[in-house]
Amino acid sequence: MDKAKSREIEENTVKESPEHLQMSLAAAMTLGLKPGSFYKDATLPCVNLLLTYEEGCFARCAYCGLSYIRECESELHKDKSFIRVEWPTHDLNTIIQKLNSKEKCSHVERVCISMLTNKRALQDTIIVAKRIKSETDLLISALITPTIVNKDWIVALKNAGVDKIGIAIDAATPELFNKFRGKDIRGPHRWETYWKIIQEGLQVFGSNNVGIHLIVGLGETEEEMAQIFQQAADREVLIHLFSFFPEPGSPLENREQPPIGQYRRMQLARFLIEEKKTRIENMKFDNEGRLIDFGIPEQFLKEIINTGIPFMTSGCPGSTLRVACTRPYANSTPYQAYIGECRNFPYQPSTKEIDLVLQQLLDYSDRLSLESLKSDSFFDDN
Repeated sequence: MDKAKSREIEENTVKESPEHLQMSLAAAMTLGLKPGSFYKDATLPCVNLLLTYEEGCFARCAYCGLSYIRECESELHKDKSFIRVEWPTHDLNTIIQKLNSKEKCSHVERVCISMLTNKRALQDTIIVAKRIKSETDLLISALITPTIVNKDWIVALKNAGVDKIGIAIDAATPELFNKFRGKDIRGPHRWETYWKIIQEGLQVFGSNNVGIHLIVGLGETEEEMAQIFQQAADREVLIHLFSFFPEPGSPLENREQPPIGQYRRMQLARFLIEEKKTRIENMKFDNEGRLIDFGIPEQFLKEIINTGIPFMTSGCPGSTLRVACTRPYANSTPYQAYIGECRNFPYQPSTKEIDLVLQQLLDYSDRLSLESLKSDSFFDDN
């Protein structure tokens, strides 16, 4: 068979899991499978992998690029984008080979395997985890789908080598969950099921080894988001915080990101509650549910803010790192980062960036003016 014919067959072959996986563009760059560099030389110590199937995901989440709604109603799904970036597909053998490369991946400490709402993902997640565990020395997380799993499967996942699991609740209230993920949109997910699996995950993996994803900006008040922070912290469940970022082709493609002030306050509230520096009972909110008092002494609060840590990406740790899953610019574009609206810093923010964060924390307007960001104090030598 000539090379052209062989290449044509390869291109037309359906590339599905477990033999093939998609990965974030940041992961592909980290593995050397895509060219590019990160703004301010950020790094990605956790490679994010996504199971992939021709039939896709059967959930209907209104904000998600993988949603079955987007698959059926938009041509945009054909580019295989998710969270607004390309997710290229590569074979597992190549991925493992690259992960073991000391030249490219010496800084990588963790791999995260993400499921879809597709029953084929149950067996395939186990297969992929076992291979990565047996052929690399990396830690492994799994972002699991409560709708299709049970406790026995969670036990099998741990036995396959996974040490931490994540569960993407996303919405802060049962009403918003139903509106964007459940019955109201004819989706399969149920709030009660998610919390049941969180509890079973804790029973299998233990405290601080289960994390939840939450998205700021789906319509919740700041008080409602702080309430779920406390609910998670009381269960010793970690919180991985995201800012809503509209996905082209999704039902929420025209919804704006939450104001930067709102997101900064939620980042700080998450950190303070998770680190047991305060509780929601000590916080104060205005008549619109906006956070106006964090419930700790002002000097102590300033010291915490000045570390910059509350505004960095929250995610699973590595073998040496507080957070390995830095997700560079997953919630904002590099341009937004340049103008001071980096939603999750994938590095420790500079003094000038923290000065801007202090301004943003006090901003209660709908949007932070772009002009207010164009100050010499931020852009010079930043």
